[in-house]
Amino acid sequence: MKQVTIQTASKTYEVKIGVGMTDEMVSFIKVSFPDVSKIWIIADEEVYKLHGSSFKEVLERSFDVTTYLAPKGEKAKSFHTYEEAITHGLKHQVDRKSLVVAFGGGAIGDLAGFVASSYMRGIPFIGVPTTILAHDSAVGGKVAINHPLGKNMVGHFYQPEGVFFDLRYFSSLPKIEVLSGFAEVIKHAFLSDLRFLNEIMHSFKSVEDLNEKFLTDCLVRGIEVKGKIVSKDEKESNIRAFLNFGHTYGHAVESASGYGNRTHGESVMIGMIFALHLSKGHAGLAFDLDSFIHWVKSLGYNLTIPSSMSFDTLFEGMKRDKKSLNGKPVFVLLKNIGEPLMADIEEEELRLSDDFIRRL
Repeated sequence: MKQVTIQTASKTYEVKIGVGMTDEMVSFIKVSFPDVSKIWIIADEEVYKLHGSSFKEVLERSFDVTTYLAPKGEKAKSFHTYEEAITHGLKHQVDRKSLVVAFGGGAIGDLAGFVASSYMRGIPFIGVPTTILAHDSAVGGKVAINHPLGKNMVGHFYQPEGVFFDLRYFSSLPKIEVLSGFAEVIKHAFLSDLRFLNEIMHSFKSVEDLNEKFLTDCLVRGIEVKGKIVSKDEKESNIRAFLNFGHTYGHAVESASGYGNRTHGESVMIGMIFALHLSKGHAGLAFDLDSFIHWVKSLGYNLTIPSSMSFDTLFEGMKRDKKSLNGKPVFVLLKNIGEPLMADIEEEELRLSDDFIRRL
């Protein structure tokens, strides 16, 4: 088992990665919450079909358990699903001594964390991520649901009590979800150092050949990168915004595609290439972008922007990004690998990078 400690101004907690983590989580709950009244599992309905029965069975040996099943993916992060989840909690006597367990991918972690943060003014929650993508969203305490005009526009900063990754859940992930998750791993490499990025590009040649040790090392290093940034800036008043590298254009693409129609990670990958192109012209980044794009395509990422998705539509989405100031997009760029910076970018520069993406 690997373990990473996350320290923030509001809470310190452990992220544990290994095989058979459900028993580890049960022990943690017994020690940390000896008077817990109920375990409230909030789960992705598709993940629950695969792994939920055995997961719930272990918990029911020690606790009173109720389960709310949410729709798969980003559809979970709607006002309707949020209200339905709250109603479930009230109808099943979830009280202030209850504990939420987020069981699923990043979208479920966001939903369950937001439910926990607002239910009866806040009850504790634990993350049990079942996707690689969730190694990013499960750490750091950003919980939210979507608004039709923007992703993650309604939420809180609310830290979990602990996070438990069971590597067995990853074996059932389809290729598109593995690629989605690794986009965030690659993002953490861009924000940390060139050696980490080169190791990923050298070792990750196909989803089919992904081995457990390499995956575990990538998760640990990615979580460490994020943990260091979050420890210095829990509520994104300055450097935590660097973790949005690739997200400004990526979120606009994801939103314009319709939530759930394109994976978050693939959208972020497109956004990172967009930001790297901007970085070469605006921040003087020396980086072989062509080779990177060739590698990304060889893995199976779809970088195509449909002609029906106009630049003007994406520009409106970029202006609604949470980093924007006075309606003007603000981007995370790279001066060098591991040296991010924030920059206001004029519309014409954005249009040129958009043209570059559309020619890929």
